[in-house]
Amino acid sequence: MTHPFLDRVDLRGRVQDALRRFLERRRARLTEIETVALAPVADAIDALVLGGGKRLRPAFAYWGHRGAGGADCDEVVAAAAALELVQASALIHDDVMDGSETRRGEPAVHRRFAKLHAEAGWRGDATGFGTAAAILLGDLCLVWSDEMLHTSGVDPLVVARARPVFDEMRTEVTIGQYLDVQTQATGDTSVERASLVARFKSAKYTIEQPLLFGAALAGAPAGLVKAYSAFGLPLGEAFQLRDDVLGVFGDPQVTGKPAGDDLREGKRTYLVAAALERPEGKVLGARLGDPALDAAGVAELREVIVRTGALERTEQRIAALTGTALAALASAEVTDEAREVLTGLAQAATQRTG
Repeated sequence: MTHPFLDRVDLRGRVQDALRRFLERRRARLTEIETVALAPVADAIDALVLGGGKRLRPAFAYWGHRGAGGADCDEVVAAAAALELVQASALIHDDVMDGSETRRGEPAVHRRFAKLHAEAGWRGDATGFGTAAAILLGDLCLVWSDEMLHTSGVDPLVVARARPVFDEMRTEVTIGQYLDVQTQATGDTSVERASLVARFKSAKYTIEQPLLFGAALAGAPAGLVKAYSAFGLPLGEAFQLRDDVLGVFGDPQVTGKPAGDDLREGKRTYLVAAALERPEGKVLGARLGDPALDAAGVAELREVIVRTGALERTEQRIAALTGTALAALASAEVTDEAREVLTGLAQAATQRTG
């Protein structure tokens, strides 16, 4: 996703540079330990972290900081960029749990390492090796997110002030991932459960917590922290609902994932839950989670979702949540530039096509 507000103060480029410099240092350490075995680890993480991504989390963190009166500096950009390593960890683990084949148009990490195993003719099961490698690489990215924050150059006392937000964010996204897995296992199809999963798996750690992280770095007052939550939480849920729509109706050339993957994986999203509430949604319930679902089957289930009114209901909820968020931002005491950029980022997050 490209958007002019993501390029304000060349933020995307600066985040990319901070990540590249950090990963170059980590690659040097890995290859110092063992070049042949660990170069593929560095390659895989570089490909995922540097090869794409919306950079929304660093953007919300940076502008949360600026909105609270914080100064522009490369150290804060580096601290915000650490959130991309949290995101990388979540994506790697999510793809393992979902059995996803691709991520950002490239093989998912577990598939990448299964292929490495098979092509090298190593012993044992290639799939099992790929899964084990991905779990470890996801853990490594989470460890590195800590290291990148602490080596960002931000004053250690300021980092300590922001650390509780950083920790809570990582706890919430991990719990959200578990709730997602558990919901699929129990077959809970209620919109209430879908909303709970969306809130903790994505909404809070995509927008609300990055905003609060930036606010903490700037030493924001309690009133602004409260306003950021009132803005970030509904906007984060709207972001996730857009993601749910794209998981079913998105263009694979834009999303980087096969069309209908959420249907094959049996995701109990708000969009799906809304369709299952209607009698005509029985067809969807019967075929949801079928890994062999072909293009014709995906098209049929899309039609069911449209016919039940679930797509329209989801779009209406996205609009309502976005409106609530923007109303909260309008009354927040932030700098004028930050208000402008955060408004633009809200539009980018909820109106995107990939």
